[in-house]
Parts: sequence; C-alpha cells; structure tokens
Amino acid sequence: MDVTGKRALVTGASSGIGAELAVRLAAAGATVGICARRADRLAEVLERCREHAPGSRMWVCDLADPGQLDALARDVTDAYGGIDVLVNNAGIPKRRHVTALDAATVEAVMRVNYLAPVRLTLALLPGMIEQGAGLVVNVSSVAATLSSPGEAAYDASKAALSVFSEAMAIDLWDTGVRVLVVYPGVVDTELFSVPGNDPLPGDIERITAGELVDGVMDAIARDVVEVYVPGWFKQIAASKAADVGGFLAGSAAWVREQRDG
Repeated sequence: MDVTGKRALVTGASSGIGAELAVRLAAAGATVGICARRADRLAEVLERCREHAPGSRMWVCDLADPGQLDALARDVTDAYGGIDVLVNNAGIPKRRHVTALDAATVEAVMRVNYLAPVRLTLALLPGMIEQGAGLVVNVSSVAATLSSPGEAAYDASKAALSVFSEAMAIDLWDTGVRVLVVYPGVVDTELFSVPGNDPLPGDIERITAGELVDGVMDAIARDVVEVYVPGWFKQIAASKAADVGGFLAGSAAWVREQRDG
C-alpha cells in the first residue's frame, strides 16, 4: 500500500514503536491520528507528525476502558470521515513467572493486548469495507509464536491477537481490506522498565524502534500478511513448529543456564 493521502490511526503513540511509526507514516504522506494515555508525551509526537502532515490530530484515551475506546472510534470517524490504516500498537508487558500469576492479572493483560485492538478494529472495519479498501496492522510479538518463558500472560494475549488477525485476513480476503501482523523481537523501549515486571532472563539482543519501523513500512509497501523483525525470528518459529517438544526442552535448559550461571 502507498500511504500517501491515507488516513491513519496509531494507538499507543506517545512513545516507542507507536511514536516512531506515527511520525514515519506522516512523513510518507499520511494524515495521522494518534492516541495514548499520556497527553504531554502525545502532544510532542503530534508536533512531529504535523511537521509533515498538518491535519494530524491526537486523542487521549485509555484503551482498557471500552467506553473510551468506543468514543475514540466515533471521534476519529467524525474527524476524518473514516480510516484507511489502523495500527493496533498499544499494549502492556507482563513478565511474571506463571506461579506468580493470578486471574486478575491475566485478564488485565488480555483486555489491553487483545480485547482492545479487536474492539477498535470491529468498530472501524465497517467503514473500511464500505470504501472497499483498508489496512489493519496488528503489532503482535515473537512471544506469540515462541512462547517466551516467564511471560505466559503476555504470550497468550499476543497469540490471540495473531490468530484473530489471520482468521480476519481470510474473512476479508475479497473485500479490499488487508491485514498485516507484525512480530517484533526485543525492541529497546521503556516497556522494559515498567514496574511489576520481572527482568529479562538473559542478555537478549535488542533492536531500536526505528529498525522495527523500517521493517513495518517495508511490509506495508509490499502488501504482505506478516513480518518478523529481525527476520531470523521467523526461522526460529518454524523450527519450533517442527518440533515443539524439543523447542520447549531447549528453552527450559536455556532458562536454567541463565538462572544458575
């Protein structure tokens, strides 16, 4: 897809991946709506977007609140007359050993990482179908396919988003509305300093938000259905699918090695 002249909405755009992607879309010619909870940080990103796309706007919204999410969909549609590109990027981390999890935590992670993007997508989808074109970009994680240890709640929420996205892509195949699932590796953002999360179990290679967005923009231009960034994670996911038992045993051995030195 060529995003020139398109109307885009990016969630979780006050920092990190969302902020970088919003500015990049604006620089590529899209008018960008951005939303997040932190008004001050969001305003800074909006200023950067407006350097390229003066019609860009912001909405302060907590996507964990269904009422605010529904209002966002209405307000964005009223402001732009519809959306061509929806980027469901907002999400929360949860690195916690499964023995330390409780049901409320799992539900909270699922509400933000899965239910919120699905609800927003379903609210904006009729407009995309009516206009006969659109793109839904769902930011998942390699954790969805690699079952990252110590992140069961997060893994499950991203896996649910990925599978929903793939089924949605099939259902929409002949409508002109496309779906792109993004599988980032470990991206160097402030999510790794959020309180209430365990540290990463080992020294894992990180990429910058800019490197991830390079991959996303390329995938949008090529009209593909999924992209792994870095790309080598796709080979790891394929090897897991070929021998799940061996992969899990190897992961458990790696965790022991990191723990015991």
